[in-house]
Amino acid sequence: MTTRLMTVCTVFMLVAGASATAAERITIPAGTTLRIRLESNVGSDTSRPRDRVLGRLVEPLTVDGRAAVPSGSRVTGRVVEAVESGRVKGRGRLSLRFSSLTSSRTDNTYPIETRTWTKIAPATKKKDAATIGLPAAGGAVVGALVGGGKGAAIGAAAGGGAGTAVVLSTRGKEVRLGEGALLVVRLTEPVTVER
Repeated sequence: MTTRLMTVCTVFMLVAGASATAAERITIPAGTTLRIRLESNVGSDTSRPRDRVLGRLVEPLTVDGRAAVPSGSRVTGRVVEAVESGRVKGRGRLSLRFSSLTSSRTDNTYPIETRTWTKIAPATKKKDAATIGLPAAGGAVVGALVGGGKGAAIGAAAGGGAGTAVVLSTRGKEVRLGEGALLVVRLTEPVTVER
């Protein structure tokens, strides 16, 4: 009987002590910036929508000067859109969104909502114009030397045609992010975590 009473008292003291040391809950507000270093390779030409994207926080998430989630915590998301660049029209585009955060301190995972991060590949219009214009000019010079004015026109057309063929057969630039790339996104909804 005494052993049972001692066991009940011990359990009661442990429960009371555990509630006194329960983890503190902190709400991280919407609009908080997450700086994420990628652990995945993604690209407009290599990724597909719903592909998993992994990263880690570069700096802690703080609320009122206190670290709510430490740096190094895992962030997981998905590719939302991956569009390969076109041959003449259409630039490469990549969009990512993050949906979970796992604290490296508590190992608890929390659902999060972030703004979509999107990057569009740079345009290649100037490069395309040079690819067409330089062979056309070269063809005109050679044609003028060989056949005078009429030869210049023929040479320019031939050179421009060759340059156009190169442009039509070449895709534009892609968006590619390698492991270690740094992304900055914002929470769109608050998230409550245990410290």
